[in-house]
Amino acid sequence: MNKPQKGLPRPEPRQFDSTVLAKEVVERLTYRIGKDAANAHKHDWLHAVILVIRDRIIDAWIRTKKEFHEDKGKRVYYLSLEFLIGRLMRDAVSNMEMLEQMQEALSSLNVDLDVVAELEPDAALGNGGLGRLAACFMESMATVGVPAYGYGIRYVNGMFRQEISDGWQVELPETWLAHGNPWEFERREFSYEIGFAGKVEAAEETLGTPAKMKWSPQERVVATPYDTPIVGWRGNQVNSLRLWSAKPIDPILLDQFNAGDHQGALRESNRAQSLTRVLYPADSSLAGQSLRLRQEYFFTSASLQDIVRRHIQDFGDVRTLHEKASIQLNDTHPAVGVAELVRLLVDVHDIEFAEAWEIARETFSYTNHTLLPEALESWPVPLFERLLPRHMQLVYAINAHILKKARKIEGFDDAAVSAISLIDENGERRVRMGNLAFVGSHKVNGVSALHTELMKQTVFKDLHKLYPERINNKTNGVTFRRWMMQCNPELTSLIEATIGADFKDDAEQLVRLNKFADDAAFQEKFMEVKLQKKIALSNHLKNYCGAKIDPNAMFDIQIKRIHEYKRQLLNIVHAVALYDQIRSHPELDWAPRVKIFGGKAAPSYHNAKLIIKLANDVARVINNDPAVQGLLKIVFVPNYNVSQAERLFPAADLSEQISTAGMEASGTGNMKFQVNGALTIGTLDGANVEIKEHVGDENIVIFGMTAEEVAARREQGYSPRDVIEQSKELKQALTAIQSGTFSPDDPHRYSGLIDGIYEHDWFMVAADFDSYSNAQRRVDEIWSDKKLWAKMAIKNTANSGWFSSDRTIRQYAEDIWKVGLK
Repeated sequence: MNKPQKGLPRPEPRQFDSTVLAKEVVERLTYRIGKDAANAHKHDWLHAVILVIRDRIIDAWIRTKKEFHEDKGKRVYYLSLEFLIGRLMRDAVSNMEMLEQMQEALSSLNVDLDVVAELEPDAALGNGGLGRLAACFMESMATVGVPAYGYGIRYVNGMFRQEISDGWQVELPETWLAHGNPWEFERREFSYEIGFAGKVEAAEETLGTPAKMKWSPQERVVATPYDTPIVGWRGNQVNSLRLWSAKPIDPILLDQFNAGDHQGALRESNRAQSLTRVLYPADSSLAGQSLRLRQEYFFTSASLQDIVRRHIQDFGDVRTLHEKASIQLNDTHPAVGVAELVRLLVDVHDIEFAEAWEIARETFSYTNHTLLPEALESWPVPLFERLLPRHMQLVYAINAHILKKARKIEGFDDAAVSAISLIDENGERRVRMGNLAFVGSHKVNGVSALHTELMKQTVFKDLHKLYPERINNKTNGVTFRRWMMQCNPELTSLIEATIGADFKDDAEQLVRLNKFADDAAFQEKFMEVKLQKKIALSNHLKNYCGAKIDPNAMFDIQIKRIHEYKRQLLNIVHAVALYDQIRSHPELDWAPRVKIFGGKAAPSYHNAKLIIKLANDVARVINNDPAVQGLLKIVFVPNYNVSQAERLFPAADLSEQISTAGMEASGTGNMKFQVNGALTIGTLDGANVEIKEHVGDENIVIFGMTAEEVAARREQGYSPRDVIEQSKELKQALTAIQSGTFSPDDPHRYSGLIDGIYEHDWFMVAADFDSYSNAQRRVDEIWSDKKLWAKMAIKNTANSGWFSSDRTIRQYAEDIWKVGLK
């Protein structure tokens, strides 16, 4: 087939007029879906609407790609195992500034945009904060003009769909792709082979240069890309999210199938497809560890091959890669890319190891998201060497280069050298992916000011000593387009009527709201919006999970991944203690409170799943006790995801950010609550520290030990049992849980969980309980003063603008990527 001739006219950009939109929706319904309006179902209308919006996005997408190609500037490549993008239709129609026109168009067809929008499935491409941050960053890069591509995996089932059965979490497959995905485009012309296992031999033509080797993989799969357009604000730029799907070289062994071995004939196909089936397969077994490592290498290798191919196509010489490409590693999942890029440069493009290493190091940068040593990925050396034999050679070569350098520096003793080594020799030998990402990057950033300083003092102490200029801070942010303008249009309209529309382009303009914090008329309007969102959430939860809650009560919300360091357990224990106090002292003026939880526990994380069960057991008892009716209620929202979050954040009165100090890298839920006018109760952890700085001490409720105090207490020999004995309120709550008050069917269900608090309490639940309880009493006092609460809520929204992901991305672009903005 002949290629289209250059200079052929392009179609005229499509119009945004509501009459034109209505006509096109009917055309898509007829000619793309095969239905007329009279017989169309809601999901048919959804598909037709998406196609009409998508056509206008494509105009901007093609223009953006053309500008990238003509500009010849530096590009950013964001590698992440997760992109929790959620539903895209409302995001896209809002950013393309066609929401009102589309609503009017559909209204003329007797269709409600809000009703059909609810049918769009959440893209199951992430789990929690890491993936949602990547999604916010992709949107912000398009908004501020960073020429960028995102790379990840096109999961068929994602993490899992959470159901609650008898209070227990049940994991079911998330079938978001069951009916196709109208937002994506297959790009099979950019498929790549990915290899695993096999043998490595010296390349015949360079026998005198052992650095160049020939890897002959035993297993090969094909990575095929699917591109999704990511629209920036006002549709000025549309970037690409490229997700990889795994396909077998031979989908079926026909001879074997015809011989009757039907399962065996599909073995290779099933093995390939397992790579992109599930996010975070359980790694408690060797098979699970193998699959995780295979997933990470699969998407990283495909992405790097694509980046190198694009660079050579546009710039010619692979040696200039670091001048034209900046690759950001979002956590350690794509860290194997450091060795993979060196392999591509050395074995495929004939570059000497020393030069290849410098190119790679200048190209990569790495974002660290955790201070937990066990969360910094590492792989058993035998597993790594079996699956990636050439990469193991290169890891050893890189390690030798780093350790020789360290040995020459005064003060690097054996312990320091051991700490920076890419190979952990303590016990089972393991490849440290965090160390590989660190040494293979020219910049390493933390995601809040506190986190970054603690990185230097803890997990990367010795690497920081070796490379003192490498660590920098880039405090996380969130995209206000989704987390206020789209999910809280009522608040957006109020703010626009009060201070004008400039904040839509520059979130820091929200500071102009500060002068209205004491204005009684504005306070009333602000709190009326909050009540509207609470009523909407109450109605939703009644229909969604049968929960009946009073919108006039305080909505006290903790929604995030279930993990012991995030301390949902502290919140639940407080609920039990509060339950006791309300029953014991009914004469006191208690603030009506609804505690709302949401989040998923990793399938193999026993204690996290037990905490979910405890939350539901406590809810069952408290919610059915007439003694506390109207004063305390507990709700666990099943299958917490982006769409649920869009309802919960705007309705929150109180934001629970109560992690053990020094353990949460940043958090972004705290920022989404803040912009929607919730007060934060929290520890001085992660970005809470910076939120406190921006809103002022008087507009946040802080409790508990600092990170330094936590570390000191552990070092001095912390005795949780003594603390519990001295706190009557805490002891009563723990005794009630441990004795089976909330689990009469199994009185010993929570014995181990509570014993853990008595015996070691690593996450300082007991140590911080009294402080937390007192802080909650302070919250009750503030709630009783409606004017004070309104003022504090307004102050939180007014001072949230700095936490925009646009600000974060501009800092990445200037300090790390060195890329110009439009």
